[in-house]
Amino acid sequence: MMKFLMWCVLFVLCWPLAILALVLYPIVWVILLPFRVVGIAVGGVLELVWAVITLPARLIRAI
Repeated sequence: MMKFLMWCVLFVLCWPLAILALVLYPIVWVILLPFRVVGIAVGGVLELVWAVITLPARLIRAI
C-alpha cells in the first residue's frame, strides 16, 4: 500500500518518471529474482551449519 501511495505522489509531481517507474518495476523485479533465491539458499545453509555446530551444546544441556 505504501508503494502505491508513493507512486501516486510521484505521479502528481512528475508523471513521466512515474510511468517510467511503473514500466521498469517488473523488469527490475525479474532481474533481482535470482539473487533472492540465492539469498534464501545461503540463509538455509548457514542455519544448517549453525544447528550442526550448536548440536553438542544443546545435547549436553538437555542431559
